[in-house]
Amino acid sequence: MPTSLSHKPYRVGRSRTGLGLFATKPIKKGTKIIRYFGPLLDSKKKDEDAIENKYLFELTNRWTIDGSIRENVARYINHACRPNAESDVKPRKRKVFIRAIKDIEPGDEINYDYGTDYFKAYLKPIGCKCDACEKKRKKKRAEARAEKLRLKEKAERKAKREAEKVAEQRAKQRKAKAKKAATANGKLASGETLNGKTLNGKALNDKALNGKHLNGHSLTGLSGRRAAPSKRSAARVLQA
Repeated sequence: MPTSLSHKPYRVGRSRTGLGLFATKPIKKGTKIIRYFGPLLDSKKKDEDAIENKYLFELTNRWTIDGSIRENVARYINHACRPNAESDVKPRKRKVFIRAIKDIEPGDEINYDYGTDYFKAYLKPIGCKCDACEKKRKKKRAEARAEKLRLKEKAERKAKREAEKVAEQRAKQRKAKAKKAATANGKLASGETLNGKTLNGKALNDKALNGKHLNGHSLTGLSGRRAAPSKRSAARVLQA
């Protein structure tokens, strides 16, 4: 059993999941850090086989270590999907040691993989809170935010294109109206219809120009001949 922890390379401290075991000194890869121990439970005995808690460590199909006792400081070691230690099981000796599989620096939390069965029974329902899983969740959240931003920008670009398209169509309509109005003004200026009357040799108050009728008199008959004086002109001659 562990005695005082003062000379041990670890301490119990606060972790993301509650309490955890942290290195107080450098621990080299391959070093036995601590022993996981407790009463042995015999699965052939119904009363012992019925014991349930989170600190049961199965050695064989028959023998299981009940690590829930207070003296078992190794029970504070938390699970990690990418751990820096592992459980070194000695079934014949009925012993379990936690061994470093990486160099562990002072202040690092010591952790190991609890195994698939424990993960499915206890960790998966609430979500694993180890560093690796936290990083995965952060990455997924960041990707989700990036995707949301991408879709928002895409929608904004689409809305902008549609607005520009509508503005372009309205500009074309205004241009077409202006062209139509200019065409109408050009027709009026060139002598076409004006309030039902016509210019350029056509009818204007039932009178005709360009050699046709004017006040009921013909101008074409005067070409090369002298026109006969009117009665009023003859009277003026006689008076003179």
